[in-house]
Amino acid sequence: MEARRGDRVIVEGNKVGQARRSGQIVDVMKARESQHYRVRWDDGHETVFYPGADARIDRSQTTRS
Repeated sequence: MEARRGDRVIVEGNKVGQARRSGQIVDVMKARESQHYRVRWDDGHETVFYPGADARIDRSQTTRS
């Protein structure tokens, strides 16, 4: 999964009753094996996020120049 700053990440709940989370990627960090991201979640907190199979990137709201 490759994303750019400004893209949105959506994580589907992977357990019954677990809500979907979404947030904006504010930084892309690269390691040898993979990319990971600093995400500002819609509830206001920020975390370093390593995407799994339950995550997807939404670029529809990102402006490219």
